[in-house]
Amino acid sequence: MPNEGLKKLYIDELKDLYSAENQLVKALPKLAKAASSKELRAGFEGHLEQTKGHVQRLEQIFEMLDESPKGKKCRGMEGLVEEGSEVMEEDFEDAVLDAALIGAAQRVEHYEIAGYGTVRALAEELGESDHASLLEETLEEEKETDEKLTQLAKQINAQANEESGQAEDQQKTQKKSKRAA
Repeated sequence: MPNEGLKKLYIDELKDLYSAENQLVKALPKLAKAASSKELRAGFEGHLEQTKGHVQRLEQIFEMLDESPKGKKCRGMEGLVEEGSEVMEEDFEDAVLDAALIGAAQRVEHYEIAGYGTVRALAEELGESDHASLLEETLEEEKETDEKLTQLAKQINAQANEESGQAEDQQKTQKKSKRAA
């Protein structure tokens, strides 16, 4: 007989993830719109569709449990989404903004990876192998997204560094021109 306290924790953690994923469904279009890189924008748009699938998997698990997914607000994701919004309000441009957006997105992915790893382990302990399989599928997708962001970051960070260097050179040239005038 499964421990009722552990099952309660499991359901609570699932509700937290459900809230987190729904917050992300609202945030990803904003990240996509803010991105200047076509690849990054496409990545955010693709992850939005994937995230909708994560919500559906969680709804499927709740249906199997005969539980409602509602009733909890994920404060962790709320904070991560807020930080992502703050990044968009900074005066970063082009590749530097994209680098900042990737950083915000990877924080989200790491949070989700931790959450899905936790609930998958709980599902296994509770003997919920069907749930564990669904959760493992989502966990692997989150890891793949994180890896894609890492690959994009290598290219975009180099571009941001180059753009920053060019901007500094232009500022130095302008200062010299003003002094000479």
